[in-house]
Amino acid sequence: MKHIQESGGVALLPFFVFVFTFLGAGILLEDFYALPSPVAVVLGIIAAFFILRGPIEAKVDALIRGCGDSKIITMCLIYLLAGAFATVTKAVGGVDATVNLGLSVLPVQYLGLGVFLLAAFLSTATGTSVGAIVALGPIVVGLATQSNTSLPLLLGTLLGGAMFGDNLSFISDTTIAATQIQECSMRDKFRVNILIAGPAALVTLVLLLITGFTTPNSQGMLPELQDYQLWQILPYLLVIMLAISGVNVFVVLMLGTLASGALGLISSQLDLLQFSRSVYEGFTGMFEIFLLSMLTGGLAQMVSEAGGINFLLRKISKATRGFRSAQAGIGALVAGTNMAIANNTVSIVVTGEVAKEISTTYSIDKRKTAAIIDIFACVVQGLLPYGAQILILLSFTEGELSFVDLWGHAWYLYLLLFFALVAIYTPYVDRFLAKEPADKAAVAV
Repeated sequence: MKHIQESGGVALLPFFVFVFTFLGAGILLEDFYALPSPVAVVLGIIAAFFILRGPIEAKVDALIRGCGDSKIITMCLIYLLAGAFATVTKAVGGVDATVNLGLSVLPVQYLGLGVFLLAAFLSTATGTSVGAIVALGPIVVGLATQSNTSLPLLLGTLLGGAMFGDNLSFISDTTIAATQIQECSMRDKFRVNILIAGPAALVTLVLLLITGFTTPNSQGMLPELQDYQLWQILPYLLVIMLAISGVNVFVVLMLGTLASGALGLISSQLDLLQFSRSVYEGFTGMFEIFLLSMLTGGLAQMVSEAGGINFLLRKISKATRGFRSAQAGIGALVAGTNMAIANNTVSIVVTGEVAKEISTTYSIDKRKTAAIIDIFACVVQGLLPYGAQILILLSFTEGELSFVDLWGHAWYLYLLLFFALVAIYTPYVDRFLAKEPADKAAVAV
């Protein structure tokens, strides 16, 4: 079988072509939707065919295997089902009903606070930031519109709350990957993680509380509530309860979509043809994210086989010089990889063994290493303009916002990074670890 030739750091250039094309076009044209992101990826793939050395057949084979990777296809199918569920539930009035219910119980000045807490709870319970964003995104957009609250603030708050749960959840892919590779228990990792994420969340809540308290009443007037039926909200409750119960995400989204359709048929708000069209509309609404994820997977495979990821790992590993810098190096290692492949779970898997070697060499507690790699992957993933979280959030705004608007209000992620650096360069987490013995179970299950 023919292979792409190793080319070290040169193999990373196609990724730079993709990233700089996407970001550069948006900055130059002052419109980050002017150039569709899948087109930027295609340019990176074209660059890979010219830059990477080896037979054309090997490059094509790597591209196809990357696009067809099981993790990528799984992600894409979830996108489609999530789009169908969101569109059908909206068609039967679920979004409007939930918005009006939310407006009836939430003080409008503190919507940001409520959104953060709800997103944090949902993502912690389900183990997925994307799931929380998909479930709450349309609702938050509706709340912002009807209550005259800042849309960037609410979406930035939703992003922060969703990433909080993703980082801490016991059933999150990132937690499972981090703890298994570093050979520590989930409970140990959680106890270290909460020492860092807890203060970041508390400061975020205080800022949101102050923001709500100082919001002028003229900017926070509740709109007149519309009539709604509680049954219209049942599909959301069904999906949340099934997800919390640990039901497979495919089953959850399919049952949610069918439940929404059945309620629409019973209430005569939809007929069978309209239900089918709504499902397809949901599919097409996720087309850009679907295509971007698939093509990025193919590009990542080409770059990886050419040695680009290994080159990145080696360079960061060599930069470590001591106990503190080694921890920072581990964070930079997973952050840089996540920037390249836009998948926090995969970046943890890719960098985990190198991070483990660095930890052993510099006597870093494996519980702290597991927390560090999860946190840095979380921060980068949440802020990536071509990451799934921001792309899905922006898709709900129909071009009204850019990722720069979200960056300005992703307070929790900046605070999480700050407290992670405090944990690295000060001894407060190390003192806790010295007092707390590790769980006897070596590997998380």
